Amino acid sequence: MFDLPTDLPADLAPLSWLVGVWEGTGVIDYADHAFSGEFTHRVSFSHDGGDYLNYSASAWLHGDTAGAADTSMPLVAEMGYWRLSRAATDADAGPGLLPPVTTGVVRTVDDVELLRNPEGGFDIEVALVHADGVSELYLGQIRGPRIDISTDAVVRPAGAKAYAAASRMYGLVDGHLLWAWDMAALGHELGAHASARLARVE
Repeated sequence: MFDLPTDLPADLAPLSWLVGVWEGTGVIDYADHAFSGEFTHRVSFSHDGGDYLNYSASAWLHGDTAGAADTSMPLVAEMGYWRLSRAATDADAGPGLLPPVTTGVVRTVDDVELLRNPEGGFDIEVALVHADGVSELYLGQIRGPRIDISTDAVVRPAGAKAYAAASRMYGLVDGHLLWAWDMAALGHELGAHASARLARVE
């Protein structure tokens, strides 16, 4: 059992159960690509007072999978931001480094409740950048302790491997963060790619 943070902006209340550092193991098994194996995964969700969560994740192949009993192989890391979908106002900063045009009223939980979608959840946006240069914009929703997101756009450098689309599911089950990542890559249609079970460590 853990305490939900109480110092978050109202916009982050639906995402508050994610805050913290999570670590555990998972399994990679993708299409007919000649690889399957276990990995260690560390995920961090933090906040700095803005209306978004900071996200970072790293993964390593287990030593025996990587080919040596006492070594591990780093996999692609990723960083990004998670937020509720809502229209920007004159009280929001941006674009670029532009400050807000007006001083806005502090948003309340009641304001956030007005953002609920017809399914009873909240629409969310997740922007991720991978260490290999691939960028993803995910759209989806959070309903209680479950998140479902799918890519709306994928941008990759000319030298990156083929990667076209993805979907992810996150859920809080018995105090653990469970997630699954499906992807369309290397000429394959969207299909199961990796999954993990993570425990809160901080």
